[in-house]
Amino acid sequence: MKTSFGGKITVALLFASLVAAAQTTYQPKFHGDPARSDSEAVALGYMRTLIRAEHQYQKKNDKYATALSQLVHTGTFTRRMAQTDRGDYTVGFRPHKDGYELTLTPKHLDAQHRSFYAEEDGVIHADEEKAATEDSPAVK
Repeated sequence: MKTSFGGKITVALLFASLVAAAQTTYQPKFHGDPARSDSEAVALGYMRTLIRAEHQYQKKNDKYATALSQLVHTGTFTRRMAQTDRGDYTVGFRPHKDGYELTLTPKHLDAQHRSFYAEEDGVIHADEEKAATEDSPAVK
């Protein structure tokens, strides 16, 4: 059975497929954005916020926070941000005598969900194959 809508339906389906593909392509949030996906953009934003909060906390208290909950209301760090489940990522926070280590580990590691690492120097490192460390390449 042939309908007069066949060509229009095929074109509409093709157009819908192209729109869906375009929507999955990451759109950078700012010039020089190093993220590869919306999920990474959120993770990197979280890390930057925590790093700034730690810097402010250290400046005020002459030491780094030993728990995420201590950073609440420091800069823009909120109570909700102290939770370690961040959607596609899990936060790892480990204080030590002179600073801290921060990791964001994706629940599914791939090219659009790299693992991230930072410490008190504020440099964020990334790795798409394994857990990021201080030896992983720095995020530009």
